[in-house]
Parts: sequence; structure tokens; C-alpha cells
Amino acid sequence: MKIEKAKSYGFCFGVRRAVEIAENSQNAVTLGPLIHNPLEIQRLAENYNVKYVNNIDEIDENIKRVIVRTHGIPKDKLQKLKEKNVEVIDATCPFVKKPQEIVEEMSKQGYDIVIFGDKNHPEIKGVMSYAVHDRVYVVLTPDELKDKRLREKIATVAQTTRKLSDYLKITNYLIENYKEVRVFNTICNATFENQDAVRELSKRADIMIIVGGKNSSNTKQLYNIAKENCESYLIESEDELNPEWFKNKKLCGISAGASTPEWLVEKIISKIKEMT
Repeated sequence: MKIEKAKSYGFCFGVRRAVEIAENSQNAVTLGPLIHNPLEIQRLAENYNVKYVNNIDEIDENIKRVIVRTHGIPKDKLQKLKEKNVEVIDATCPFVKKPQEIVEEMSKQGYDIVIFGDKNHPEIKGVMSYAVHDRVYVVLTPDELKDKRLREKIATVAQTTRKLSDYLKITNYLIENYKEVRVFNTICNATFENQDAVRELSKRADIMIIVGGKNSSNTKQLYNIAKENCESYLIESEDELNPEWFKNKKLCGISAGASTPEWLVEKIISKIKEMT
């Protein structure tokens, strides 16, 4: 069986930057997991003593350095963190900061804000917090907008790891039903490239293995695209691989989420080779 990696996969710019920041900030904590990959979080804890806490109250006088995770944190939490006697290192991805800035500016100008994304995702919680009013609506489909009484001035942004085709459904609905709609394409280019690459490979492959954290939005997007075209599995580690998956398969495609390190991808490829 042949194994082929997607043309674009794995660590994006923002994640690579955050991991480098963590490696250079030994003996620090992150507020929430730095990225959505448990094995990479474990590596940072074991090799660099960079661990994470879930809330600001866990930051005591023994902690001197706090890293803000790639997904960002709500504005009020960032301010509260800065008021503590700690060094704050902001590893928020620059592509995540952009929708934060847009939401703040557009809401100041009186626009209702529509955010395409998962309201429970940490990135979206952070982006929402930058609005200066409470007329902020987080949706995943146009149907969720039908019962909303929006004003005529609307600005819209998207979660950085979402599918463009789904975002277009939201923006098209708004443009068809409202007079003034400001559309900001805040989906990250790396997301486009990884999704296009997995789409192309999955059309040729007999099986796709998507590597990444199961709580990672962009990894789940890759998996959803792959399974449209062939038998596909989303795994976090080599322990989840099943030799039965590869029987009578000629081409196995490999892709990985933006928070998945290269060492983990190679480890999984080696295990597949052993099995087959």
C-alpha cells in the first residue's frame, strides 16, 4: 500500500509561532490549552515545563509568566490578567486578532455583528467580547438568522478555521435580506490550503487518516471533507490505528490539523507501515 501526505497539512503559522513562544518561555503557564493537540501540550509540559491552567484564579504567586493561547481570550480576562503581578506573553494568532479588531471597530460604528462559527469555541468567545454592544449573533447556518431582528447595518466575520462555502451561505442570506452588509473574510489562508489539499487527495485515495486533536475545529473540518470522498478516520495518536482499516487498500492519504506537529504525523506513518 502506498502512503501519500496531502500537499498542505499540519502546523499553521499561528500555531508554529505559539509553540516557539512556549519553548522560549520555559517555566510558564498558558491560560487554557495553548493549542488543540493534547500530545503537543504534553510535550511542552514534559520538555519545557509549560503547563496550562483553566482559569485566572489558578494563577498564584508562584507563577511569574503567563502565555495567552493561540485562540485568544475574552477582552475582560486579558485585562484581568494584565492586572496580576505576572509577565503576560500574548501568543494569540495574528489571524485571530483580526476579527477581534473588526468586531470592536464595526460595533463602535453601530453595526450589528454576525459571526459565523461555534459559539462555544474559545476563539469565538474571544472575538465576541470585543463588541461594544450586545447585538452580536453567532450562527452556523442561515436558518439561525431567520428569527433575528437585525438592524439594517450589519458586519460579519468568520471563525478562522471554517469552510468558505459555508460562510458564503451566511453572507449571501444577509446580502439578500438587508441593505448594508460589510463582509470580512477572516478565514485563514492556511485553512483554505489544507482543505483544498485534503479534498484533492481524498478523491484519489482509498482511505484517509486525519491526524489531530478531536476538539480541534479545523481538524474536524478536514475529516468532514475527506469522508465525503472516501473511507476516513480522525485519530489523535498511533494507538487508535486499526490494521483492519488498511486491508485491500492501495492508497492511504494522510493529512493533519493546524495544531498537529510533524513528529506526530511521522510517528503515525511509521506505525501504518508496520501494520501493512
